[in-house]
Formats: sequence, C-alpha cells, structure tokens
Amino acid sequence: MKYAIALGSNLGDSRSILESALSRLEGVIARSSWYQTKAVTLPNSPSQPDYLNGCAILETDLEPLELLAKLQHIESEFGRIRQQKWDARTLDLDILLFEDGIFQTQMLNIPHPRMSDRAFVLVPLAEIAPDWQHPVLNRSILELARSIDASDVRKL
Repeated sequence: MKYAIALGSNLGDSRSILESALSRLEGVIARSSWYQTKAVTLPNSPSQPDYLNGCAILETDLEPLELLAKLQHIESEFGRIRQQKWDARTLDLDILLFEDGIFQTQMLNIPHPRMSDRAFVLVPLAEIAPDWQHPVLNRSILELARSIDASDVRKL
C-alpha cells in the first residue's frame, strides 16, 4: 500500500531529527526537500521557532492504524510529548494520503483533514507526488499547491 507522510520539527536539531526519523521509516520510495516554514499556532499562543517540513511516500504492508501506531512510536522515541494542540515539537509525523482511498475512524482520518489548507504540506508533497489525486477534493496535489499562498514556505 502506498502512503503520503508529512514530517515536521521545530525543536532541537530539526534537520538531524527529520533525517533520522526518515531513516526509521520502512519502504520510503520518494522524499521531498526540506522546507522552512513559520509555525502555525493557536490564537494568543506564544511564538514558536520556525519548522522544518517535508514529505515522503512509503510503500508498506501496514494497515492505516498500524502505520499510525508506528509513526507515533517513532515520534515518542524522538521526545514528542502531546500536551496542547499545535505545540512546538521535536517530531511530527502525519499520514496525509492512503492509496486513492478514504479512511475514517475516531483515531485517524485520511486524507488528512487540514492538508489542503497547509502550504507546508502541499509544497513538499507536490515536489514528489504532483499527480496524486486528493480523493475528496478530486484535485491533484499540484493543483492544490498552486491554489494556496506558499510565500512563507522556503526550500532549503
């Protein structure tokens, strides 16, 4: 099965953390460049350091919830502590897409419900999977990336 995964970090040595996390993922068939982006925070939250973000395409036999558990395990190994929504983090791994399907449970929604609003996801994903169709919006990743303001996304 083919998945699109987003990777992000804004605490610690983000580039090293992302590279190490990527090496822990089995079945990586494509990976994007790293991009520097402003942190998305809740209103009235303290400012955070910029993020490094990227995407990868994986081929694996894992079912979506199995992959989610593996990603969360990797996050915790890199010191991820889930306290508040949109907190700064050492590592964030999100499943964006799963084949051309839709997967919805209480724990996991694929496609990622906010991916089409996030230039820091769409720009790196368009680099490696421009023709992948969003199964709900019926638009390619490249089309989605071109339709959003990406002025704060800087390729490293």
